[in-house]
Amino acid sequence: MTPRFDKQVAVVTGAAQGIGRRVVERLLGEGALVVAVDRSALVEELHALTDVPDLSQRLLTLAGDMEQQPDCARVMAEAVRRFGRLDVLVNNVGGTIWAKPFEHYQPHEIEAEVRRSLFPTLWCCHAALPIMLEQGQGAIVNVSSIATRAINRVPYGAAKGGVNALTACLAFETGERGVRVNAIATGGTEAPPRRIPRNAAAQSEQEKAWYQQIVDQTVRSSLMKRYGTIDEQVGAILFLASPDASYITGVTLPVGGGDLG
Repeated sequence: MTPRFDKQVAVVTGAAQGIGRRVVERLLGEGALVVAVDRSALVEELHALTDVPDLSQRLLTLAGDMEQQPDCARVMAEAVRRFGRLDVLVNNVGGTIWAKPFEHYQPHEIEAEVRRSLFPTLWCCHAALPIMLEQGQGAIVNVSSIATRAINRVPYGAAKGGVNALTACLAFETGERGVRVNAIATGGTEAPPRRIPRNAAAQSEQEKAWYQQIVDQTVRSSLMKRYGTIDEQVGAILFLASPDASYITGVTLPVGGGDLG
């Protein structure tokens, strides 16, 4: 059986760890040519994968800050230069930096949350669309969050609400021109400790308590009463990116054990 992503070219952002890294590994396992992007040098560790045939010919790792429009444009251009086309874009950059009630956020923190969790998706879609539209084909999967209805993450939730709106609006614009745009809304996900934390400052006892409120609410909201796994998130991403979802666009799929966000 031909692999789902046989010889398709995929760009994955936020690829150094967690969900992004696993997306890269599974795309490679299903035949894709992958451009893995992160602003951390940890992304280079993907070259040490041992179970991928012809890895050096099929994987390109790039450093880039996806909060910056020029870096996003450069990454898409590099993908085309290396592999000749762009079939799949997985926008995975984002994540809560601070977790606390909204009145405790400082203005610069609010702006930083929106820059981290909305602008990378905006800029990468803007850079990739002309390429995909010229091809008449492409699939974009944006990583959103069920935290659009949650506590102690208002700026992050607002940014991910923007990702959901972006997903729907782009699907309206591009559906008749061969480009599908979907998103998953990730629920709570069990993952190893981040090797490069989003917020390097030590948490106070109050901040730990606020974060525990998020954990408790996430578990209560899930019909399965648990966090998901990285592979449960990645499976949904790959489904929406694949030909199996060829008649699906404009959808934000909750992957939160029944929590619809």
